Amino acid sequence: MANQRYEYRVAYVDFRGRVSIEGEETLIKEGERMTAFGRRYLNQLGAQGWELVGIQSQHMGTAFHIFRRPLAEDQQAEPAKPIPSSQPEV
Repeated sequence: MANQRYEYRVAYVDFRGRVSIEGEETLIKEGERMTAFGRRYLNQLGAQGWELVGIQSQHMGTAFHIFRRPLAEDQQAEPAKPIPSSQPEV
């Protein structure tokens, strides 16, 4: 039996109501409770098969949330999204 393989996703969480995953942001809605915002963000990733496996606290109320999901035997992990270059192409 082969070892289980995983792909990982890291979310930067600002506890004032912002989650950023590779440049895509989820923001708290006006009038939304922080707990409801957290649940909405976690449920959204859970529906995509992501499982929260770790939290790395940072300074001033921020943290990195680490998620993983299993890969099928013939599947490859999604590549990281590149940071858009502000340099003009030559």
